[in-house]
Amino acid sequence: MDKEKNKAVVLFSGGLDSTTTLKIAIDEGFEPIPVTFFYNQRHKIEIEHAKDIIKFFNLKKHIIINLDFGAVKGSALTDDALSVPKNRIDKNDGIKTTGNDTYIPVTYVPARNTIFLSYALAVAEVRKASDIFIGANYIDYSGYPDCRPEYLTAFEKTANLATKAGATGEISFKIKAPLLKLTKKDIIVKAFEIGAPLELTHSCYDPVEGLACGVCDSCILRRRGFAEAGINDPTKYYGSD
Repeated sequence: MDKEKNKAVVLFSGGLDSTTTLKIAIDEGFEPIPVTFFYNQRHKIEIEHAKDIIKFFNLKKHIIINLDFGAVKGSALTDDALSVPKNRIDKNDGIKTTGNDTYIPVTYVPARNTIFLSYALAVAEVRKASDIFIGANYIDYSGYPDCRPEYLTAFEKTANLATKAGATGEISFKIKAPLLKLTKKDIIVKAFEIGAPLELTHSCYDPVEGLACGVCDSCILRRRGFAEAGINDPTKYYGSD
């Protein structure tokens, strides 16, 4: 069997979590194949951050896949007619909901991780990479169902059932989510300790004039995480000095 065991596909957005995950894959000795998606997202500036981070790590491979989520809509991240929630997360009490424990915000993109992981799986099968890294986290996150551990376990099973390489036993695919059970504070501390370029990452769902808005869910979780970690947040926020 001709399989290069050191290759790993990494879902990579240019955000804090995916950048930390990419650095973890590198530190574990993998040759990473970062896969980034342009899907008509409101925060498409993240792709430029992703490119800068690829240069920082001096990686030769970077796959950018174009998708048209704008035709699907259903999310504030892909439909300009929907507004990104602001100031929804309280500094001390966490995510504000409507009283429904299963509340999922309008920034949820329908089936996004399933679609992204499916593309990553295709890349992994072609490149003979058994490991697929994703920066999913279900401790400090916005309530997305496709960030849960049971979902990732189910997708891993599907990956091995639905591919030629998995069905023939050529490759045993593994979905790796090293940040899954970490708080945002823990992720930031980890990123700082391993030398991930925090200053190049982008987290904002709704940037203003190229700057992070500072008040969407993602910005608030990031700001709170840096404050709790006692580490300076290098992000420039709109309206801040």
